Amino acid sequence: MRLLTTLVTPADDGKKLKHLLRNRWHISSTLLKSLKWRDNAILLNGAPATVAAILHTGDVVTVDISDDDSLSEHIVPVDVPLDILYEDEDLLVLNKSAGIAVHSAALTEETVTVAGAVAHYLGGAPFHPVNRLDRGVTGIMVVAKSGYIHHRCMAILHTDEFRREYRGICRGVPDPPSGTIRFSIGRDPDSVLKRRIDPSGLSACSQYEVLQTQGDRTLLRLRPFTGRTHQLRLHCAAIGHPLLGDWLYGTEDRSLIARPALHSYELWLRHPLSGEILHVIAPLPGDMMRLIP
Repeated sequence: MRLLTTLVTPADDGKKLKHLLRNRWHISSTLLKSLKWRDNAILLNGAPATVAAILHTGDVVTVDISDDDSLSEHIVPVDVPLDILYEDEDLLVLNKSAGIAVHSAALTEETVTVAGAVAHYLGGAPFHPVNRLDRGVTGIMVVAKSGYIHHRCMAILHTDEFRREYRGICRGVPDPPSGTIRFSIGRDPDSVLKRRIDPSGLSACSQYEVLQTQGDRTLLRLRPFTGRTHQLRLHCAAIGHPLLGDWLYGTEDRSLIARPALHSYELWLRHPLSGEILHVIAPLPGDMMRLIP
């Protein structure tokens, strides 16, 4: 159970409890409707209250923002260790390994998934990934421990309050050494998986910067400003510098690396409740380190 508690200040004296829930904690109308029907989900001075209750200075308001058990999805828990970079009552920040899908895919049977591992770790709680990574991509993934926190995080995704940087290793050396890539992305009609640059697709924006070169290989800093499927992989390929190991948009060479050389490296996140800035780094994995000695 996750409870939020606050003391009513003179600024909210005489206002309805609903006003405080919406304006102080940004509780959505959907969650608010759910709370109305849950026993003891909203308390005023320790007693059940309706959202129409009038507040007075010094009152204590408590709200249960835990997930409604009736809304839980069916995820098979799997006992697989998680590489946890940060954890508190509301957030779980993971360092995802390569070769593990976030969810079970529609066309394949997945024995191990991030969803299953998190479900086991959290005792069967619903899975709320804030950002997702392709099966072959490693690094930072943020998981919310409740639908409420997930909603708050999604509201700031792809802003400076939820900033992610990746490291990628591409073929060749981009010129100029830094820039912004703006190519819209759509589905490839000939593939269930592949995307393509498509002027009529969804807008997509990425930044890149050369950090290090080693022969015909380049270590890039990459920042996505939108969250399109395969965005960074496709954008690198579109400027003529596909990521090493990217069998879908470049050339597969398992002797170099058995996956796309892309890693979710760094995160700056303003915590949705405390306002604290969390800064997390997932070190570059060994299979990418070997490509840029």
